Amino acid sequence: MEIPQQIQDQITNFQKLQQQAQAVTVQKRNIEIQIQETKTAFEELKKTDSDATVYKTAGSLLIKVKQDEMTEKLKENIETLELREKTVSRQEEKVLNKLQEMQRTIQESMKEAGIQ
Repeated sequence: MEIPQQIQDQITNFQKLQQQAQAVTVQKRNIEIQIQETKTAFEELKKTDSDATVYKTAGSLLIKVKQDEMTEKLKENIETLELREKTVSRQEEKVLNKLQEMQRTIQESMKEAGIQ
């Protein structure tokens, strides 16, 4: 039995949305890794003496910075990354909900067309 064009189109859209969901999940995971790395750097920086020399990377260079400035910069980075993670998490949730909805629609369409 041949699948009607409408159902084929639904399946194609479903597959595209699956790819989008995978991309969003990868993006979320990358942000989570960045948060963890930044938090680790922040915690290590808090352990160092206040007069310790601190450097930050700028491309292939290391630049000397004041420890308190770097501490503040890391705090800001953590806050920004956590906001991005929340945004991406909401986006991921919406995409996954849409996927479930599309899956139900496709299953109903196939059932109506007598395709199991």
